[in-house]
Amino acid sequence: MKNKKIEEPNSSHDAGMDVSSLRLSATGMTLESDELDADPVKQFADWFRQVCDTETLEPNAMSLTTVDERHRPACRTVLLKYFDERGFVFFTNQSSNKAAHIAANANVALLFFWPVLGRQVAIRGLAEKISTQETMRYFVTRPRGSQIGAWVSVQSSVITSRALLEAKFDEMKRKFADKKVPLPSFWGGYRVVPQSFEFWQGRSDRLHDRFLYSRADEDSWKIERLSP
Repeated sequence: MKNKKIEEPNSSHDAGMDVSSLRLSATGMTLESDELDADPVKQFADWFRQVCDTETLEPNAMSLTTVDERHRPACRTVLLKYFDERGFVFFTNQSSNKAAHIAANANVALLFFWPVLGRQVAIRGLAEKISTQETMRYFVTRPRGSQIGAWVSVQSSVITSRALLEAKFDEMKRKFADKKVPLPSFWGGYRVVPQSFEFWQGRSDRLHDRFLYSRADEDSWKIERLSP
């Protein structure tokens, strides 16, 4: 699809840009209530398999939203590493801003956006630390460079130059030469235990299909269609 020309700023001092003419054509895909699995995790797995088949770059990328102690939201992209009926797991430095936010307020939101299929999945839930044993099972599968990198960054802290990171990385490479890289005590995983799911399918004329799963009880979910 060819997009319309983007309007340029009115003057050299105007850094703005009018992007209102950008449009993505509908994929032609639909979402109906009789197509939905009663279990939102199974529905997510079905959509996730489909997006992986499109060879989209990093289909496991998800936006993670947290709030700080002043109730200000923060959003960043993290990578989903695995999921099951217990929840959705990602890994991070546990001295990071996101970890501090979660420690103070475990309510988080996840958003998957798959533009090739015109789909989004929004999840709200509670984030909880996973065990060291579960973290270790994942850590040993990481590329060696990623294992070393986990030791290098004091995530979210201010640094004066990239050279400091590279010097620290070289130091850690020498330190762990010819040996297994140990799991850092400050690095681990979080599981987001879902409380609701919203499945969003883009449709023509902005008449999108939206379905909300919310807990009916401990063993079942209520499904409702939402207006776009």
